Amino acid sequence: MRFYTDEKSLFSWLSIPDHLCGWNNLAHGGVLSTILDEIMSWTAIYLFRSFILTQSIAVDFKNPVAVGRQLRAEARMIDVNKRKATLEGLIFSESDQLCCRATGIFALVNLETVRRLKIVDEKGIEDFQNMVESFEKILT
Repeated sequence: MRFYTDEKSLFSWLSIPDHLCGWNNLAHGGVLSTILDEIMSWTAIYLFRSFILTQSIAVDFKNPVAVGRQLRAEARMIDVNKRKATLEGLIFSESDQLCCRATGIFALVNLETVRRLKIVDEKGIEDFQNMVESFEKILT
């Protein structure tokens, strides 16, 4: 996924390949859930410049999603406190019909906790910090 931002939300345009179908030409719900988790996760990372961990995600499937069609995924923050962020993720069809809606709760994880829990090694921490510093170049 490639991400774009308006500084409040992240967006991504994508197409689900045929081999990720559930029934016939419909996208598998697990794939749609993964897309929603990714768009919400990267939105939290971008907005808070923090490591995050998904605590929960609830997905409502509103309309079928065909494989091989252009989709738009987007996410925005709903609420945040010192330790958690709640985000909303959406997937729209090429005709702008809402297909899926998700709400996710994400733990905002500080570097001390990342190191203590060994979530990422030191090289991964350095890479993450470099990525966060260069978001303006990555997200256009």
